[in-house]
Amino acid sequence: MKHNEHEHKINQQSHSSMHTTNKPMEGHHAGHAMHGMKGMSEREHHMMMVADFRRRFWISLIITIPILFLSPLIQRALSLENVIKFRGDSYVLFVLSSAVFFYGGWPFLKGIYDELKSKTPGMMTLIALAITTAYVYSSAVVFGLSGDVFFWELATLIDVMLLGHWLEMRSIMAASSALEELARLMPSEAHKVLPDGGIKEVPLDELSVGDRVLVKPGEKVPADGAVVAGETSVNEAMLTGESTPVLKQVGAGVIGGSVNGEGSITVEVKKTGADSYLSQVTELVRQAQESKSRTQNLADRAALGLTIISISIGTLSILSWLYIGHREFVFALSRMVTVMVIACPHALGLAIPLVVAVSTSLSAKNGLLIKNRDGFEQARNVSAVLFDKTGTLTLGKFGVTDIIPLNGKMNETEILKYAASIETNSEHPIAKGIVSSAKETLSVEGFKSIPGKGAEGRVNGKEVRTVSPGYLKENNIAVNDARVEKLSQQGKTVIYVIIDKELMGAIALADIIRPESREAISKLKEMGIRCMMITGDNKQVAKWVANEIGLDEYFAEVLPDKKAEKVKEVQSRGLKVAMTGDGVNDAPALAQADVGIAIGAGTDVAVATADVVLVRSNPLDVVSIIKLSRATYGKMLQNLAWATGYNTFAIPLAAGAAYSVGVLLNPAEGAALMALSTIIVAINARFLKIEK
Repeated sequence: MKHNEHEHKINQQSHSSMHTTNKPMEGHHAGHAMHGMKGMSEREHHMMMVADFRRRFWISLIITIPILFLSPLIQRALSLENVIKFRGDSYVLFVLSSAVFFYGGWPFLKGIYDELKSKTPGMMTLIALAITTAYVYSSAVVFGLSGDVFFWELATLIDVMLLGHWLEMRSIMAASSALEELARLMPSEAHKVLPDGGIKEVPLDELSVGDRVLVKPGEKVPADGAVVAGETSVNEAMLTGESTPVLKQVGAGVIGGSVNGEGSITVEVKKTGADSYLSQVTELVRQAQESKSRTQNLADRAALGLTIISISIGTLSILSWLYIGHREFVFALSRMVTVMVIACPHALGLAIPLVVAVSTSLSAKNGLLIKNRDGFEQARNVSAVLFDKTGTLTLGKFGVTDIIPLNGKMNETEILKYAASIETNSEHPIAKGIVSSAKETLSVEGFKSIPGKGAEGRVNGKEVRTVSPGYLKENNIAVNDARVEKLSQQGKTVIYVIIDKELMGAIALADIIRPESREAISKLKEMGIRCMMITGDNKQVAKWVANEIGLDEYFAEVLPDKKAEKVKEVQSRGLKVAMTGDGVNDAPALAQADVGIAIGAGTDVAVATADVVLVRSNPLDVVSIIKLSRATYGKMLQNLAWATGYNTFAIPLAAGAAYSVGVLLNPAEGAALMALSTIIVAINARFLKIEK
């Protein structure tokens, strides 16, 4: 069965080249670049960095175990002084700690150089200062200087920071995979038609403009072109967002990557390589990804403040005790070292990564996959959500919405039963929509297709036809019913049922609205978020969907390569935009938006481009992800308050501010406070939950 349908035209622009650029790493990760990175993609770079942090963490953690048992403070705490104590144990402790310092601490030692070089001191600077001060001072104690060693604090600090950065890098690694997924939409080979009429299987890169290819039913179109023979309907939903399969006759354009329907067609290739539609989408994704700004890490900002504070107070303490307090050098040096070590608490290194790890795990259990942490954190500021229609707010498949008896001789159930009986013999999506909506069908005799207009057959002894409006027009059959006219104005597809040459009724079909869409829109509006829709469908369809679910605004008849521009337009109003979609045509818009949210049932490229993936394809999960983002940010602030608040209390005491009243924070007490702060941060992160 074939129905007349509006053909969606694509205005394609040519790009002279397609390429992926390799950008230098930003922020404190710039210092982690390893040798041999030249010519490597950013994704490969990220993967190697994740592997490097993981390896350094596990090796350092293993070495840390004997360091803990050899440390005097731990031995005293566990009453092991007489059990583990042996001649030369301090030198063994020194060797093991040196291994952790130089191997595990190398990313931070390299990082301080890069941060100071770029004049952006942050977490790397604070960590490097703390571990270097602890290592140099403790080594001096081993070789004769009076004082306590900080080796166990040094080792555990490096372990915790490596773990934190490993978790952080894992959370951002998948962000650059979108471009790699695009090529998978194309078939690997094409059926090239030879001059003598024969068929030859050739790789796509051997196709040239002017070649002709055969596309069989169910296959993907291998290149942009025009139909020169045959007739079919083509599913372009994942490329253009057009929910209705598009009728393709001789002369009609087809897009590479779209899926052929029930007929075989011969296509003359018009564009290949960089000029193709899919390549243009790839270029738009690349441009939008590169232009997306990254939020500055909260922990880095806290670390910058602590760096300044620790250096200032550490320097002030040694000068004060030497020149004002008239104390010996070893005492003054001990005060400064204690300040520098305590200033970099373990809790600060875990404050953000722990919350990220908990929120990622929590979201995954609820079908919300966080792919890009920066994008996810931006969701808390979202003030407008822009939904793609097909497959997002709707199911992306046809269903019966209205049945209208036209002469009173049959009721709605009977009209649908007869129509569905005829349509059971057709593979057309509209036919499937009618069949899926019927509770009962009857056997059919003499089924026959009416090319481009419908189908006919005998059902229960009656001659039944299901036909398009074009069939009625050709046969001068008039329909004067305001109800039918209203359905057409809503952009619905109307099919007529003729039984024994008498017009019995009309059946209207439309892309089915998801049951959860109305509730999702309502909840978002309660949160003060504007809800909008963007679609390639006509204005009538868009208006009907918008009215049905209560949208604030909609954009209709938007060409696929213009969706990203609509996102920019909404952003230009000063709104933080979250884009939700599932098709290839949505990928540039997902990348351009402040937050890209992909429906998990969509294409791989949409999923790869997005910051967040909704596994259940449920619009209500958009509400959940925004609420989780807000809750996560709140936990981050709480953890940073605990991690840095500890310093407000500990640093002055470590410097000796209360020495005159007999209060002096020694390294052991500082370590205990540090451990308490870390425990509080860890427990607080576990209380994160998704609000319903």
